[in-house]
Amino acid sequence: MSADRERLKELLKTRSLKIGDFLLASGRRSRYYFDSKLTTLTAEGAYLTARCFLEVVRENGIRAEAIGGMTLGADPIVSAVAALSHLEGPPLDAFIVRKEPKGHGTMQWIEGGVKPGQRVIVVDDVVTTGGSTLKAIERAKEFGLEVVAVLALLDREEGGTETLSREYAFYPVARRSEIFGE
Repeated sequence: MSADRERLKELLKTRSLKIGDFLLASGRRSRYYFDSKLTTLTAEGAYLTARCFLEVVRENGIRAEAIGGMTLGADPIVSAVAALSHLEGPPLDAFIVRKEPKGHGTMQWIEGGVKPGQRVIVVDDVVTTGGSTLKAIERAKEFGLEVVAVLALLDREEGGTETLSREYAFYPVARRSEIFGE
């Protein structure tokens, strides 16, 4: 485990982890919540997130041309990864999957310069069941993109890995058990 990944996990624990009673996007209730943007929208957090995502891409030999995911959680991640990939490689352009199609102009679901046929990585900030990630994958595939891998900043270890791994190479940067020290 790299020092960058260890520091990123520490930021997720100290900045993003909230204790209480929360309703998750999956519809489940939880005693804890990870607000990833409290990490990914900081200078250090954005940099470390990008470093760690690129590390996973290189370690696993993932060949792709772009990286994207469902707005809003994926937005700071894919932007940071795209910027740092320009310097460190491999170069990955960013794209965003809208929750609703654009209501004017091009009326698209996908924002960015991707083109049908491109190999892409789909990203999510926090995976619980994998449902939101699968929606982003579905939109990317409908657009004509080839999804070659799925990455997440954090896997809550509540079934998402199993769901996503059925069809895709899935790589979480951190797991809930690592944050909680289990």
